[in-house]
Amino acid sequence: MIFTVSTPGVRAAQSATTTIPIVFVGVSDPVGSGLVLSLSRPGANTTGVSTQLFDLNAKILQLLKEILPRARRVAILWNPENQASAASFADSQRVAPTLNMTIVPVRMANPADVDTALAAMMRDRPDAMLVHPAAPIFEARGHVMEFAVANRLPTVSSFREVAVAGALLTYGADAAYDTRLAAGYIDKILKGAKPADLPVLQPTKFELVINLKTAKALGLTIPPTLLARADQVIE
Repeated sequence: MIFTVSTPGVRAAQSATTTIPIVFVGVSDPVGSGLVLSLSRPGANTTGVSTQLFDLNAKILQLLKEILPRARRVAILWNPENQASAASFADSQRVAPTLNMTIVPVRMANPADVDTALAAMMRDRPDAMLVHPAAPIFEARGHVMEFAVANRLPTVSSFREVAVAGALLTYGADAAYDTRLAAGYIDKILKGAKPADLPVLQPTKFELVINLKTAKALGLTIPPTLLARADQVIE
């Protein structure tokens, strides 16, 4: 059995074996990324829990708008070499005009690119930033969020870990809950089930995390109605 997180993790596992069962979490578009044939019939030796990240862009941008109604230009830190990140970026470009927003692309494919990418972004300062939790951006989240807070740049994302690192707000699938779902699949496979027969699960539990400490540092007031909806408030 192989348990893995993220699209690159699944690719690495699939390149190593076509027979050992692979169960994943943290994959935003398993079909579009070519990891499985379909959600209902994944095929081969791979199944797991999808985050459906690209489905959340409109919601995350709407939540940003609740806190920062004036936001017009939103930078997106994304990885063009990651298929899931690319699909999510394209979806953001699609939904942004409906919210009277313009997307500013900020590419980051390698960890060494982070300072260059962030510095280039600030030459034409955006109103806010959306961070994709794709590798290697997720691993660099601490550094990215230090930069964002120091430059008073409101930042949102979809993984709660980014809020813990300093993002203003995150909204996305509950990773701990998804991991428990994956553990259930691991149990079934160890008892004889085949990954090809287990549909890829889609998230059913989402969490809204607000970093009140960051809001205060940025001089922003979180609407009480939004605070009341939060699953976690970091103070």
